[in-house]
Amino acid sequence: MSGKDLGNTSRTNWAALESLDDEGIDYSDIPPLTEEFFEKATLRIPASQAQQLVKIEPDVLQWFQAQGEDYKALINSILRRYADSHSGRPAK
Repeated sequence: MSGKDLGNTSRTNWAALESLDDEGIDYSDIPPLTEEFFEKATLRIPASQAQQLVKIEPDVLQWFQAQGEDYKALINSILRRYADSHSGRPAK
């Protein structure tokens, strides 16, 4: 982003927008969220968030944290080496 872009002033009328209440918003074109919708819905987690889904036992995490600030990279490196060394094995 250039400095020129930062100098632009928003043309949004924030005072008018903040004065609106929910009654002034037209929701008629939004379809209702039915049970059928949720039955067909798929949860998608961005890759950056999926990295945080692994549960590590507290004592194991403490050991890795004691190895230094870059403990997450160390965990990833160890998991990568393990996966690479076992890539020839059939999945269980």
